Order: sequence, then C-alpha cells, then structure tokens
Amino acid sequence: MVEYGQMLRLVQKFLARVLALVGKPFYFILTRLIIGLLFIFYLLGHTILFLGHAILAIPRIKLPKVRLPRAKLPRLRFRLKTKAVIVVLSLFSILLFFYITILRGLPSPKELTTRNIEVSTKIYDRNGVLLYKIYKDKNRTLIPLSKVPLYVQQATLAAEDAEFYFHPGFSVRGIARSLLRNLKKGELTGGSTITQQLVKNALLSPEKTMRRKLKELILAVRVEMTFSKEEILEMYLNETPYGGTAYGIEEASWEYFGKKTENLSLAEAALLAGLPKSPTKFSPFGQNRESAFSRQKEVLNLMKINKFINEEQEKAALSEKVEFNPNKKEIKAPHFVMYVRELLVDKYGEDLVEKGGLEVTTSLDISVQEMAQKVVKDEVDKLKNLHVGNGAALVINPQTGEILAMVGSKDYFDIAGDGNVNVTTRLRQPGSSIKVVNYAYALSNGYTLSSIIDDSPVVFRVPGQPPYSPVNYDGAFRGRLPLRSALAESRNIPAVKVLASYGVTKMIEQGQKMGITSWKDPSRYGLSLTLGGGEVKLLDLAKVYATVANRGNRPEIMPILEVKDYKGKIWEKASPQSQPVLDPRVAFLLIDILKDNNARTPAFGSNSYLVIPNHPEIAVKTGTSNNLKDNLAVGFSQKYLVAVWVGNNDASPMARVASGVTGASPIWNKIMRTLLADNGTVGWEVPEGMVQVPVCTLLGTLPCEGCPIRNEWFLKEKTPKEKCRFIPAPTPGPNGQIIEPAARTEVVF
Repeated sequence: MVEYGQMLRLVQKFLARVLALVGKPFYFILTRLIIGLLFIFYLLGHTILFLGHAILAIPRIKLPKVRLPRAKLPRLRFRLKTKAVIVVLSLFSILLFFYITILRGLPSPKELTTRNIEVSTKIYDRNGVLLYKIYKDKNRTLIPLSKVPLYVQQATLAAEDAEFYFHPGFSVRGIARSLLRNLKKGELTGGSTITQQLVKNALLSPEKTMRRKLKELILAVRVEMTFSKEEILEMYLNETPYGGTAYGIEEASWEYFGKKTENLSLAEAALLAGLPKSPTKFSPFGQNRESAFSRQKEVLNLMKINKFINEEQEKAALSEKVEFNPNKKEIKAPHFVMYVRELLVDKYGEDLVEKGGLEVTTSLDISVQEMAQKVVKDEVDKLKNLHVGNGAALVINPQTGEILAMVGSKDYFDIAGDGNVNVTTRLRQPGSSIKVVNYAYALSNGYTLSSIIDDSPVVFRVPGQPPYSPVNYDGAFRGRLPLRSALAESRNIPAVKVLASYGVTKMIEQGQKMGITSWKDPSRYGLSLTLGGGEVKLLDLAKVYATVANRGNRPEIMPILEVKDYKGKIWEKASPQSQPVLDPRVAFLLIDILKDNNARTPAFGSNSYLVIPNHPEIAVKTGTSNNLKDNLAVGFSQKYLVAVWVGNNDASPMARVASGVTGASPIWNKIMRTLLADNGTVGWEVPEGMVQVPVCTLLGTLPCEGCPIRNEWFLKEKTPKEKCRFIPAPTPGPNGQIIEPAARTEVVF
C-alpha cells in the first residue's frame, strides 16, 4: 500500500512541475491521467486482497431462516440491478486478474540497494582453461551524482531519455513510438525511460513479454514515488553496464580512458553515453571500432538538438582525438573470445550474456592458440622490410569444423595498429587460393586431371567491358599443360580459360555450396574471380578447403561446444554438422593435386615451405592478390587445417612476395610442422568409383606405343576411351635441317 508521505510527495512533484510543463498541456494531462489510472488499479488490487483475507477470517454463524414477503418490483428495476451486478463482477474479475498476474509479487523499489549480485559469464577452452570473464564480480565504484559533471549527465540523458525530468517514470511519446515500431516489426522492444531501464536491470528479468513490460511500467511509477529524480539518475549511472567488466560510469571511465568520471571530456562522455544501448556492438575495443565513433557522433547530435550543447561545442568534441586506455585485462585468445562473445549476444541477447552466469565451453585449444599466436607475431616481425604489417591464422579440425586456434591479428592489444581487428572474419582477396573452387566445378563436369589446357596468351572480349587479358605471376607461358600441372603450379591463364568454358555463375554457385558467404551478386564478378577477384573471409575460405579435406562434406564451423548456466542447466550442446556438396571422388582428385610436390616443383622448387618433412599427405595451396595486398597459404591433413594470411589492415600493398618462399607460407609451415610433430603419416583413402590408369602426358589420354606415360586417377565413368599414335621426331638431314614437324601424339578415332 502506498504510504501517505509518498502520496504527498507525488502531489508536491505534480504541483512543482505544472509551471515547467507550460507549453505541453496535452502531454502533461495525458501522462497524469495514465499514472492516475495505474494508481487506482494498484490501490483496488490491494483493497481486494485485504477484503478477501477479512472475509476468510469471519467465523461461520448459522442465522435463523426468515421468510420475507416477495416484493413485486418493477421489471425494469430488476434488469438495472442485474446489469449493475454484472458490471461490478466484471470489474472485480478484471481487477483480480490484474492483481494476480501483474501486481502480486512485485518487488519493492527499496530492493534497488539490497538485490543479489549477478553471476559472471565465463568462457573456457575445450580443456576447461578459463579464457575470459564477461564481467568479473561486476566491478563497480559508486559515486554521488555531485561528482558526475553536468555534461556527462546530459550526454546520458540525450542518449537514453531526454524527457527524464518531465515524465513520471514512463514516456507516452516513447511508448507510442515503440508501439508503432513493434507493430511494424512484430517485436516487443524500445520505449524505455531511464527509470524503466533501472527497474529492468535491477529488479526484473530481461524477458521480452508484455507482462514484464507492464510490471516494469508500474515499478517505474513506484520508484518515481519513492526516490527523487537525482537519486534515480545516480542509481542508473552506477548500475548500467558499459561493456565487459565495466559496470557504472566510474568503472567505465577507468576501463576505457584510465581516468575518473569528473575528468572526462565532452567527447569521452558522449562515447561512454552511447555504450549502454549495445556495449558489444559499440565497444571501441570490439571488432567494429568505427561503430563506437558513429554512436558518439549520434549522441553529440542529440545533445545539440536538446540544447545541452551548442554547435561549436559539438564540432570541438568531434575534432578531439580520443585516447583509449590500453585494453590489457586478463584475457586469453582475445580475437576468438570476442568472436564467441558476439555469437552469444546474437543468440541469447546482451543482458543474459552479461548477467546470466553462462558457462561456455569452446572448441579452442589454448596450447595450439598460443603456439600459433607466437608464430604469427615472430614471422610478421621478420617481414617489416617487405612492408608486411600484419598476419592472421586459423587452425580448425576439417572433419568437425571445430576452431582450435584463431589469431585475428599479430597483436590484439596494438590499438594504434588496429590490432583488435579480427582479419579472419574480414573480407580480403584470396588470390589463387580460390582456384580450388573453379577446378572443383571443372572436375565435376567433364574435365580430368590430364585434360590439356593451353597456357598461352589470350584476350577475352565481353560486350560493354574492356578487353581482358590475364597474365601469369611470372609473366611467362608454359604452352600445353595437363590440368594437374596448371593447378599445382598455379598458372593463371589456364584457370581463366577453364572458367570461361562454363561461365562465372557456375563458379559462384560452387563457391556458395562449399562455404563462401560473400558472393551474393553475380553481376559484380568477371573471369578474374578465379584469380581472387571476389573478396572472401578467411573463415569461409577455410570452410571451402575443409570441404575438400572432408571428402566433399562441408562442415559447419563449430566454435562453441556447450553452453550451460551456473546452476548446471544446459542451454545448448553442439555436435558436428556437415552437408555433402561435392563428389568425394572430385575431392580426392583435388587432394591428389595439392599434395603433389613433383607437380608444383617447376613453380615453387622441390624444397619450398609447402613441404612438410615426412608428411607427403599434406595438401596445400597459396594465393597472392594481383595488387600484392593479400598473401595466403591454406593446407590440411585429415586432422588439421591451417589457413594463414599476411598483409596490411589498411590494404596498402606489400613489396614483392613470392608465394611458397616468403609471406604466409613460412607461418603456415611452422604451425603445421608443430601440429604434426608427434603424428605419423596418414594417407588418403581412395573413394569407390576411382581407377588409376596410365595416360599420355602429352595428350592426356590413354597411352600408345612409344608415348611418355604416367599414372593418373580418373572417375571410372569418365575414363578416357580414345586411342592415340606416337609420331617420333625425324632425323635431321645432312645440313641439320628438319623437314618434318617435331614428335607428337595424335588421337585415332
């Protein structure tokens, strides 16, 4: 029951704001009408409860039966009384239902200072090693509102609730806007005032239901009756989450800027005020740092609109260079942790992740992670003279899709160098490493490993486009080559000719099946797609190669193994998922090429970084973009897949990087060697439907007498049936002249 003093305080507030609300009569009357109705519901609910208890307490007394003469009342009066009874009973039922479902069990506003502390969310590696706590014991330092500068308060009001001092706990305009938005999107979001947010964060659950919103509304009114506006704002500033371990404005100030709240600048205050809307999305320490500054700009504009600052102050704040406090908290595998955190927030919401006490077991192996981090940093530091500023690496299990290591940049804590950017999830040009998609389609549609492709100059003319003439990385031409050599040596012209034979759309479809998510508009791509002209994520590229390693079954990336809460309730438990998207025989053919060191020797030499000693089963492919902005190496065994990138975050070109000699290949080699140090060779099983036959190396068909041959794998139903004849080179004449052409093979049908 509301006390008399609280009622008096409400009346005093009401009278005090009358003058302040001049010019807003409609809004004033409407808000007071709603608060009055809510109060009546609340009062009637408690009255009903009291009367119910009183009636139950009356002892049953048997009264003598008295017969009264039946009065003959007019029929009209009887109908009116009946209707009145129905109305009263209906109102009683409505009020009772409202009390039982909404009012009963509502917490007291005084619990704002006596509530239980929330449990932190913990992220572990696959062996139970703690990687990170989303918040640690909810770090918070309480400060009085008097120590919070006015512009810090105003930044928060502009960002969250500009009408804070003029509403009774809820905003009619905010609710109206929210209802319109909810009707359009079919969601239950938005419209909350600072008071409502305080109530939701401290006294209620984060569930998105109409029942919870009604409770939030009533509690907000009660909080306004119990506390002054200054007290409410103070509690909000000390309560609200600003991301990670920072709870409250004081801890946020220390977390992001290494200073007290009273020393914040306007620019810093605006950036902090923008965080509560979505601490993960707008974090300056997250993967999308630019979003923090976009939000800061939005807050400053709102401050100007609400006349908290003028245009000159806004411009000065926007031009100020904000210096962040180094984010060197206790965190292992930071790029991976932030990647997992985003996945959790997308699935469970910010509130549950930051307050729900989740126990998250991931697929990461911290020993593999730390090894890969060290290799990437050490090797990239050696490449400074080649203008290589950064590197990234992924280690996954190609059979299950589990991420064992994710190195997003060489140093996560290098804020000045954008070290917190996770390159494994960013779009980059894959260079020739993407050719595996092109040849996957070709081998599925008529081509064989021995199909002859002419590595010679060519010009492609497409109406409406400039002529396109691809070149090889060495500027030379090799003439007629079997497909095996063309892919193993990474020749560009044969790859473009193969793609031109069936069209870019087919390669795009094949790439999407194998895991590429960024090729969405076929009209954007031409024949250069097979040379890396379409940007992809390293994570997607790893999935493409995992599809090949997994015998044509595309595994789903699985970074999270289990999620449960601190009470032991399991929220999710992952199991490997894969989808067949490529003929296992075609996958085997690709593996056979990519592990063939003899076939790639003409381009890379016999002792390149693509060779792992004592492990001839390792398949690998490199890639370098034409503009030298990206250099990659992707290789795998049956147990491990390692994908490596080097380049610069600002997309500036590197000096000449020779794939297989410098750049990504040494990093790939060292990581793979370490992973396989205690593993023996495990060969690739030949799938059913394959046959190995001798073929003519000059023509790519079955051999004939005198023709150079080699053994080659074929799909059984596509084994070449032609015969050939060998024509030897003629003997030179007495003066050395040759009249006949050189030795050749010809098909005989």
